[in-house]
Amino acid sequence: MASSPDNLFRRHFIALAMLGAGCGLHPAGALAADTLRLAHASSSDSLINQAVMRFAAEVKQQSNDALEIQVFPDGQLGDEGAIAESTGSGAITMGLGGVVDAIDPRLNAVSLPFLFKDAGAVHRFLDSDAGKKFLAMGEPRGYVMLSALDSGFRQFANNKRAIVEPADLNGLKIRTPPNPVILDTIRQLGGLPQSIPFGEVYTSLQSGVVDGVEPELRDFSDQRWYEVVKHVSMANYIWSANYWYMNKAAFDALSPENQQVLRSAAADTTAWYRGRLDEVYGKLTDQLKAKKVVFNDVDRAAFLAKVAPVYDRFGKAWGADFIKQLRAGVGRE
Repeated sequence: MASSPDNLFRRHFIALAMLGAGCGLHPAGALAADTLRLAHASSSDSLINQAVMRFAAEVKQQSNDALEIQVFPDGQLGDEGAIAESTGSGAITMGLGGVVDAIDPRLNAVSLPFLFKDAGAVHRFLDSDAGKKFLAMGEPRGYVMLSALDSGFRQFANNKRAIVEPADLNGLKIRTPPNPVILDTIRQLGGLPQSIPFGEVYTSLQSGVVDGVEPELRDFSDQRWYEVVKHVSMANYIWSANYWYMNKAAFDALSPENQQVLRSAAADTTAWYRGRLDEVYGKLTDQLKAKKVVFNDVDRAAFLAKVAPVYDRFGKAWGADFIKQLRAGVGRE
């Protein structure tokens, strides 16, 4: 549901006030023009935050101190939806996140179920001409897309039972982000999707408001959801992006040299980030098993047989040709 003008004004006012408080300055016009504010909702201990801190250091060095990136992790400036809206308005310069309806709802199409075979297929698509054209959809709405970092493949986790086939999801209240594709897919598979803000997931699991989540494993570990959920079913049912975007007016206001600094540093950071993923996932699985988390595989064919209606519904919403071109771009047709 679109935010009302009052809600948007309130979010942007809060974001500006927090920026001013965090810098010890008044929010309006207080920061130098070469200070770029980057916000995300991931943990300050996460790989995402490590990546953007590396990005900030490279930008500072390569611009000869002409650009400074201030990083606000942990949802300090709002959840992912608010970050995207505030970046569009210019209250925040850059953001990362998977909630991108404010940019273009069609960016959610990379989350169509079982679209990608593995991370290699994802990266080949994003680096291709088709992938670059896909990311450019944000520009008409006032966003420059710097990259799309892996938010990763999503699994099923709950505190009731192992999920092996779709019937095992029946009746389970599963927390999802407010991504329409994920919500529709969980519903199609028999679960009861509950869109709950990221920062409220732990207490919702703890109190029984929801029975489970469909997490990417790094979030499952970083947010300590394993303390209240012990069944993890490895489905790789959806890949989701952590889109990395910038206010287009702010980008266009930079010199061509500094624009290139940002693009080059984003590309270097993306390569570094991708290179860490296998190592991180290997360690995470061992750590979670040591914390009494029980893993199981799912019947992938049984799940695949259930998801065709999801493609049909979003083909009607976004255009059948758009979905066909996307599937062709990722090598699925």
